[in-house]
Amino acid sequence: MKSPSDAAIAAAAELLDGHPDFRVIRRLAIHDSFDASIPGPLAIAVVIDTETTGTRHGEDRIIEVGIVRFEYQAETGRVAKVVGVYSGLEDPGIPIPPESTAIHGITDEMVAGQRLDESAIAAVVDGASLVIAHNASFDRPFLEERMPLFRALPWACSLEQVPWADEGFRGAKLEYLGWSSGFFYDAHRSEVDCRALLEVLSRPLPKSGVTGLRRLVESAAEPALRLWATGSPFETKDILRERGYRWDADRRCWSRVVARAVAKEESEWLKAAVYGGRPAQIDVEVLDARIRFSGRPGPRKPRVL
Repeated sequence: MKSPSDAAIAAAAELLDGHPDFRVIRRLAIHDSFDASIPGPLAIAVVIDTETTGTRHGEDRIIEVGIVRFEYQAETGRVAKVVGVYSGLEDPGIPIPPESTAIHGITDEMVAGQRLDESAIAAVVDGASLVIAHNASFDRPFLEERMPLFRALPWACSLEQVPWADEGFRGAKLEYLGWSSGFFYDAHRSEVDCRALLEVLSRPLPKSGVTGLRRLVESAAEPALRLWATGSPFETKDILRERGYRWDADRRCWSRVVARAVAKEESEWLKAAVYGGRPAQIDVEVLDARIRFSGRPGPRKPRVL
């Protein structure tokens, strides 16, 4: 049987896409040019992704890094073009667990003798106004441990800092965001994950009409605050957990990261719900783009409620 031509497949896809009972999801088309008409001056940012031997910071190791460097208009978040790409494997010096290989497909044989090119990585991130990862709390500590240059760069997290739910998305996993944007891709290899994320961020969000990148840049520019509920009564642990606070076993304290705009409201809730309206003192930690998602502490000051 003769295979259908590309033209026939395209016509069939267009026919299905025009029917209310069908939706066509296309493979991600890799391209470097997004909007050549954007006037300058343009800023530089990078999308970055890692694959690792596991999820434990300090124990597991990086085995792949992908970076896509691009130009964008800071005021609008419109992406102009990709201006650099890095993709490299690294031998972690330990066997890659089978459960990790099952996710990303990277084997011991593929990484044997491989080493990340640190000079090439430094060049592709040089001058970047933002390092973007989809779950920066995972990628940033791994990269900072492997290459200290990442400690000085401002970071943003497209998983946490774009209001996907407010825009009508029912999830924020990158594969789902791709499907919702009309494309699929072979996930869990670093460079293609970067390409898919940039594609998603370059598109207008369904409700606000601005790009995901603009929302991300705006969010990253505003430091977040971590409120530490110091000395909170033991019996309030359940309401703190329900409110989104997390227990820090080392500091033996509950904390929650909030936007600066709602910090006053959150402080008032703490005073009323946790401290029973009594005067109390909490700690407020400032998390700007150079600290947030790193696991390192930011400046911390007491605040009397």
